[in-house]
Amino acid sequence: MTLPWKQLLLLSIIDYCLDSGSYHGPRWRMEPGDLFIPVDSIEEEATLTCDAKGTPPPQYRWSLNGTLINLGLDRRRRLSGGNLIISSLDRYQDVGIYQCMAYNTGGAILSRRASLQFAYLDHFKVHTRSAVSVREGQGVVLLCGTPTSSGDLTYAWVFNEYPYFVQQDNRRFVSQQTGNLYIAKVEPSDVGNYTCAVMNSITKGKVQSSPTSLILRTDGVMGEYEPKIEVNFPDNVPAAKGSTVTLECFALGNPVPEITWRRANGVPFPSKVKMKYSNAVLEIPSFQQDDTGGYECVAENKMGKNTATGRLAFYAKPQWIQTMKDTALAIEERLDWECRANGRPKPSYTWLKNGQQLLSEDRIHVEDGVLSVSVLTLADAGMYQCVAENKHGVIYFAAELMVLASPPDFTGNVLRALLKAKAGTTVTLECKPQAYPIASILWKKGNLPIHTNDRITLSPDGTLRLANVSKSDAGSYTCFARNRFGMSSTTGRLLVTDPTRIIQGPVDMEIIVGESIVLPCQVASDPVLDVSFSWAFNGQLIAKGDGHFELVGGRTAGDLMIRNIQLYHAGKYICVVDTDVESLSAVAVLIVKGPPSPPDSVTVEEVTDSTAQLAWSPGRDNGSPITNYLIQTRTPFTVGWQRVNTVPEIIDGNTLTATVVDLNAWVEYEFRVLAKNSVGVGEPSPVSVKTRTEDQFVGHALLLAPCEPWR
Repeated sequence: MTLPWKQLLLLSIIDYCLDSGSYHGPRWRMEPGDLFIPVDSIEEEATLTCDAKGTPPPQYRWSLNGTLINLGLDRRRRLSGGNLIISSLDRYQDVGIYQCMAYNTGGAILSRRASLQFAYLDHFKVHTRSAVSVREGQGVVLLCGTPTSSGDLTYAWVFNEYPYFVQQDNRRFVSQQTGNLYIAKVEPSDVGNYTCAVMNSITKGKVQSSPTSLILRTDGVMGEYEPKIEVNFPDNVPAAKGSTVTLECFALGNPVPEITWRRANGVPFPSKVKMKYSNAVLEIPSFQQDDTGGYECVAENKMGKNTATGRLAFYAKPQWIQTMKDTALAIEERLDWECRANGRPKPSYTWLKNGQQLLSEDRIHVEDGVLSVSVLTLADAGMYQCVAENKHGVIYFAAELMVLASPPDFTGNVLRALLKAKAGTTVTLECKPQAYPIASILWKKGNLPIHTNDRITLSPDGTLRLANVSKSDAGSYTCFARNRFGMSSTTGRLLVTDPTRIIQGPVDMEIIVGESIVLPCQVASDPVLDVSFSWAFNGQLIAKGDGHFELVGGRTAGDLMIRNIQLYHAGKYICVVDTDVESLSAVAVLIVKGPPSPPDSVTVEEVTDSTAQLAWSPGRDNGSPITNYLIQTRTPFTVGWQRVNTVPEIIDGNTLTATVVDLNAWVEYEFRVLAKNSVGVGEPSPVSVKTRTEDQFVGHALLLAPCEPWR
């Protein structure tokens, strides 16, 4: 895998490890692809693409067949960006495998390999072809004798003169593998001249052979004979995943043989398989591993049969299933990378660093797809590539290794200048400098080293923990960090405070609607602490803009005044006290009492000339049980609402029906109900439907009528 030309790059990247600026190694944006150029286009230019990103912008080098292209001495080849442009193409000098390298101060990477080929089709040699003499009924093979070429070819045969072509059927077949024409059983109509026509699929160029005459012998007709397979497929046919596989099979014989296909394992062909040209061609599109195995072609006529066999073998280019990531490690740490690819056959692996192959030595271990580097040094930084390869393809994957080396630096993680902690709690002081390699840590209180005990612990990451702190733990703490590149420190002061106590907090209360109260919240705290108060009502923070609420008090008091209390102010109130070191809270439940809400659904159920039966639904009691109900009425003859007499005379809070008495006959009444509790009388209910009492004389007539004789 190591290419000599890559060694020339070392001088270009030697300063990479010494570069102190911000850089990133190259990453491919575009890699070269295979080119197949018609040979008649050699006067034009060919461009092999190569484009990478990186900081600083990458530079490029190209190799051909493993040898560095010296662009300074090559007038036909030049770079445009990273693209290689070749002018005045030469069929012999420019053909081969090209590879691009992109490099900067971050390292170097190799592109995929790209082939440049020239498609051409030479002319047939000019010579007279001998006539072919056969008996009627005999089979014959006319050879094409394809001239030298490059690129896919297609074949056809001209019969006598252009544009009359041989039509393929069960008796005649043109192989696209050999170009030959096969006639299973010659008939008199076959006599004539045959010319092989070849076309290059890339150049579209066409050439024709000299004609071959087919004549019949006069010594009789060929008798019947068993099939003889002349067109066959190899014993082992490699087939790429997803490709279209074509197998040919054709036999000579008299009578004309019939061609059939079958799989050796007896499994029927899937629907995707197609038969063409009277079954002479078997086509398998989108070849998969399930299509592998033995295939048999059977040629049969009444004289017998013949069988040709072969195997289709599945192969696949490598594809990544596991790759590595860009990695930043401290000097002296260990690197472990692994890459994996699938493919058939199983791929082999190599590793490249800055375009050169890595071999196991000293600190470096390379095995299969695993790369390990122990005790990293600055020289190990660079661009690495894992390469997976089988005989059908090769793939590359790149990742950057950054090796970090620096003295301890607390710029992003200094100790707090002043840390306050409540006595009895645990204090954690973190010492986390940026340092490569990891720094050793030493803590001091004042000028004295700190020693661990059952209350003071030091974690491997440098974190200092002080449990159950007291006033004696207060003071100045300094963390010293050191590695082989230098030392640094950070200092902070610890202040231990007395616990804060709520000496008067809110208590559960009952209050009447419209009144105002103050919910107390007063604390005793260490004077060095900053104290703040906030209140929550039913889980929501009380906003300062609410006109009913006002926070009153000084540094150690956060009393809450509630003015003109309404029913909806009932609920849970929490006073939250926050200091530099702790948070406390006190809870109280406020019950707001008010007159009952209006009763509902007042209905008149039965009416006489002087009474009405009423029923209603209760409203909310608003914090105080309903003691009794009052009923009022009005008529067109009254001014406003008037209280009426009822049975029972006093309607208690558990009664929801009553009879209104002492009403006037034949008068239209409306009724409403009011509820009363210990706070007062509530708002009246909605008004009932207007109801007229009965005529008192109708009532008397009904009573007297049975006593009088009927007239």
